[in-house]
Order: sequence, then structure tokens, then C-alpha cells
Amino acid sequence: MPQYSPFTVDPRRLAEALRRAEFTVDAVGERLGEQAGAALGRNTTLAALRALGGDDDPQATLLRLFVLQRTVGRDAAENALPGLLGDLQADGLVEEVAGRIRATVDLRPYGADEASGAPVDGWVVADHVPGLDGHVTATRPDFVLGASPASATLTQMTIRRPVGRALDLGTGCGVQSLHLATHAEKVVATDLNPRALWLADLTLRLNGLEERVELREGSLYEPVAGEKFDLVVTNPPYVMAPPQAEGDRLTYREGGFGADDLVAEVVRGAAPHLSEGGTLQVLANWAHVRGQDWTDRLRGWIEPTGCDALVLQREVLDPYEYIEIWLNDAGLAGSEAYAGRYAQWVDYFERLGIEAVGMGWISLHNAGHEAPSLQLEDWPHSVVQPVGPAFAGQQRGVEWSRRTDEELLATSWRLVDTVQETYGRPGAADPEHVVLRQQKGFARALEADTALAGVLGACDGELPLGIIIRAVAQLLEVDAEALVVEVVARVRQLGVDGYLVA
Repeated sequence: MPQYSPFTVDPRRLAEALRRAEFTVDAVGERLGEQAGAALGRNTTLAALRALGGDDDPQATLLRLFVLQRTVGRDAAENALPGLLGDLQADGLVEEVAGRIRATVDLRPYGADEASGAPVDGWVVADHVPGLDGHVTATRPDFVLGASPASATLTQMTIRRPVGRALDLGTGCGVQSLHLATHAEKVVATDLNPRALWLADLTLRLNGLEERVELREGSLYEPVAGEKFDLVVTNPPYVMAPPQAEGDRLTYREGGFGADDLVAEVVRGAAPHLSEGGTLQVLANWAHVRGQDWTDRLRGWIEPTGCDALVLQREVLDPYEYIEIWLNDAGLAGSEAYAGRYAQWVDYFERLGIEAVGMGWISLHNAGHEAPSLQLEDWPHSVVQPVGPAFAGQQRGVEWSRRTDEELLATSWRLVDTVQETYGRPGAADPEHVVLRQQKGFARALEADTALAGVLGACDGELPLGIIIRAVAQLLEVDAEALVVEVVARVRQLGVDGYLVA
């Protein structure tokens, strides 16, 4: 992969220096401790500074310099980055201020274990975390966000089966590409922001992935015209901000489209770029527009693609909540511009008829079905991460649901990752409610009657469904054929929802 913009510093030598200093996820986590690490997650550095005390070893120096946004002495910086400081200065990654060294970027350890489905252990380079220790500063228009809760959510919802080609649409600092490279033979990463591609290039080279990931500049699908992928993942700039001049728009979160049109374009434009069986997974916002159900709005985007879809709305914010979140994110809280920008956003939402904003997950699957499966639902409940396997299971379940009744009855199903909960009055002979609750993925809960609970409880992969249903019917002294009709209809959806696997 050609460098997007040539570095003076050698990324391989820099990575070696970081390893020698034990500037890694596990080592740093052990040194700071759980509480200081959690405080950093809340944008507070004081606990981490106390943990480091007066130490000036290389690991402590790198933490102060790149993560805690403190200046360090030149001698300490030279000790932590031997022979590299001059090159880092030439690249503008660090600078000298009053005889001390200051980092201009955030370079920190990044990792994810096997539980994520895509283990990663390396580093990510981005712009400094805004609002550290409560310092409010305006965000630069070409700001590059580092690893964030949103990027973590996308990594956890991504299906991690091996694929040939993957597309990281709007790569930012390159976090998603680090994960995609663990299970894709080739990754293409795109972004509209040249600064993002520059920092992503350094991220990839620090992690030794320059041969696996190709960076391209451009908007949405333009850089990959005519190409197909087995997997496309994106956390696009979905924030529904009022239109701004090019130099004022925050590129990392605002795409220059009206309302949720950018997300609509991501969805509508996906099908030509999905291989047979390919998947698009999007972390997104969408508008709740006066007089229109949100599911109808999203169906209008999805149906023309001809793809199966699973959409889960995880949260709904009123306009004021939404506006406050993003004005604070832009560093405008407490500034003279805050009230004016707030009013501008409110007027914009009222003009477009936006009554609320939905936040959630969109997954399209190019399954080639003549009548695609569209499942759109509110799911604000707790889930068990990662949910990538649940998305994959839903795709398999849709295929199973298309089997004939005879095929379903001949299949030996297995109930997975589910516990039974019973509720009723103390001392009663029988429970009033039987609930089957998933222990992984979407953590769905299903209320079942005695017959269905009996059938599912016997689904251990040994006996065909038809035999189990008739045995339960005999035990409960109910009509076997009527129970077959009832249970088969339920089993179709239970496979889609991940309760049953074949």
C-alpha cells in the first residue's frame, strides 16, 4: 500500500519503541489499574497521573505525552523514543513548546480479545480526545476521532466469518480495518477526510497491516465504483446538523447531507457493492418525521435494494436531547456560540418535521430472495456483546424459515443459550408464566405456554421436531396435528430470532 502521505518516521521502528516501553493494552492497564482506566474513559486524567506519580520511565512518559496530553521533558522523550523524536517532529506528530515536548496526536494502545470475535493488539493514532479534564475547546473541522464507544459498538455488531473482500466505509482512524484484517483477505478503507486517511495510514503501518488494507479517498461508494465486497461496515457521519459551510462542518460526524439522507444513501447504494451473500452493517441515526412511522421510512430505503434486512432501534432521543449531545461534542458548551447554534438546530428540526431521532443498527444481507425478509423493530433492551454472532444467526435463521413444513418437522433442532424462568403466585401448583430468555446476543425473551416450552425443552439436536411435537401432544393429551400446525409456525420465527439452530 503506498503511503497516503510519506512519513519521515519509520512506523516499524516506532512500533518497536512502543513495545520496548511496554506501551500495550495489558501492561498499561495493569499499571494504571481499573479505576484510573475507567476515569480515562470518562475523560478525566487525574487518577492516571496519581498512578504514575513521579515516574519518568518510557511507559510513563508515553502515557503522559500521547494519552494524558501533558508535555514531557526532552530527555525523557528521547529515552522513550530513542532516535525517533526528530522524525516525529518533522512529521508534525510532536512539537517542542518552551523546551518541552508536546504531542499533537493521540497515540494509544488498542486491543480487543477473543470475545470480540476479532482479536486485536496494537495501537491507534487519532486526534486528541476533546474535553479532557473538562477543558472545552472547539473541534477542528477535519478532526479524526479515535477508538470510541460508537466504534466499539460497530466492532461488536460485525459478523466475523472469514471473507474475501471487506470495505471499511468511512474508516476514520482505521479502527474497523484493524478488526476486518483478522478475517478478510483484503480490506479497502475509504474516507472523505484526507487527515483521517493520513492518520489511518500510520495506524495501519504501526500494526503491520499496510499490505492487507488499501486506503482510498472519496465520498461514500465513489472510491469503489464497480467493485463488490463480501462485507461492508460503516459508522458514517450520521449527525443531523444544520447545513454548514465546508470549513465549519465537522467532517467526522456530519456528511453535508440533509437530515438522515446520508444514511439513506449508504443503505440505498449498498446492493451494487455486495457480493452474493454479502452483508452491509451500519451504526446509524434516522429521523422520526411527523406523520410517518420510522419503520416505513427505513423500509423506503431498504426495499429497493432487494436485500434481507434486520434493523434494531436501540434508543430514541427527543430533539433537545439530541442537539445537546452534539453541541457538547463539538466543544460548544459554555461558549458564546452555544445559544445561537442551539436555536439554529431547533429551527432546522422543526422545518423538517423531525420529532425525534432513532439510534440503532442496520444490517442488510444480499441473500438473493425473491421476497426479501425485512425485520424492523424497537429493541431498547440490554444485549450481551458481541452481537455479531446474533446477526449471523439471524441470517441463517431466515434461510431455515424458508424450508417447507415437512423439512422443518424432519429437522433435529437444538435450543441454544437459553434458560427458562417461571413466574407465579407463591404456593401455586403451576407457574402463571413461563419465559425463555436468551443468555447471549440480543437476549430476547419469549413467553411460552406449556406445550411450546415442552417442545423446545426437548430440542437437543437428537430427535426430529415432528417426533417431539407428537410426544408432547400425547403427554398433554391434546390434538397432535393442531399442535404441529401451531409449533411449526412458531419455530420459523424462533430460528430467525436465534433460539433454535439446525
